[in-house]
Amino acid sequence: MSKQPIGIFDSGVGGTSIWKEINMLLPNENTIYLADSANAPYGLKTKETIISLSIKNVEYLIDQGCKIIVVACNTATTNAIYLLREIYNIPIIGIEPAIKPAALNTQTKAVGILATKGTLSSELFHKTTDLFASNITVIERIGEGIVELIESGQLYSDAMRNLLKLYLQPMIDANIDYLVLGCTHYSYLMPLLIELLPNHVKIIDSGEAVARQTKAILEKNDLLNTSVAKGNCQFFTNGKTEVLASLLGTNFEVEFLDF
Repeated sequence: MSKQPIGIFDSGVGGTSIWKEINMLLPNENTIYLADSANAPYGLKTKETIISLSIKNVEYLIDQGCKIIVVACNTATTNAIYLLREIYNIPIIGIEPAIKPAALNTQTKAVGILATKGTLSSELFHKTTDLFASNITVIERIGEGIVELIESGQLYSDAMRNLLKLYLQPMIDANIDYLVLGCTHYSYLMPLLIELLPNHVKIIDSGEAVARQTKAILEKNDLLNTSVAKGNCQFFTNGKTEVLASLLGTNFEVEFLDF
């Protein structure tokens, strides 16, 4: 089992930001990445649809022999993770907005969160916010249109820059000192966000923490790949292969898969 791959899925290409952290920490692990770009973004879909799509993705990865599943999608995690863990008997790791560290460390008592509608409206997000951020100001913003621009290859376009300016201004006006990214696609916005935000604002995403958790769960279940050889990494998308490939560089091949 230890040589079986880690399965990772997202509503599209954004979860590759999680894959990169996992691959950096565990370079000898085999991985399969599944980008459900044909159905992106998940954030605008109903909870029932998100659950159905998540089950479809997990079923495929399990059929490929994956030993653990990483749900590299905030929306899928916050809406479907509990059910997925009930259905399947392999470890399933999720990702949710890191509102806790932002709330605990803010000095201005104001933090911003940029996320999808599906994440911000989820029960899990509200529980976390109520638990850790009840005494601070949280400026929530649905990143409408961001995922679509990234999925169509317009990551650093004027349209993206204008959207971000619109979404960030109320946060800047509220004097936030932390911005929490609540969608794995948004990690790729980091250069633009650093440019547009005041220097004192710290940006938090969850990639590194998810990679550490993946390693911990593999160790706990005696599933770590002890091979010293570099892992085999496979990438599949039902969207534009060139968009996914552009985020990975020239060392990896992306295959189209109608799933």
